[in-house]
Amino acid sequence: MNVSQIEPYIKYVTDTTGEKTEVIIPINLWEKLLDLLTPTESGLHPDDEYEPNATILADLKQSVKEAAADQTYPVSDLWADVET
Repeated sequence: MNVSQIEPYIKYVTDTTGEKTEVIIPINLWEKLLDLLTPTESGLHPDDEYEPNATILADLKQSVKEAAADQTYPVSDLWADVET
């Protein structure tokens, strides 16, 4: 889920000068966002918590091969799409 997917559902509250002061979002979207932001008991993101071990091992093997071949990739910023 990215910002462009949720923007149509967001309503802004403004003050008398037109300055945005608050946001109103549907409760189902809010709950989904909370689920995405709340780590599991282990501290892992839910997507990572339940990823099969075989997938993790395959990804690790691929990463080791790429690193040995000097193929490196930048880590993406999780909040790159979010304006502050």
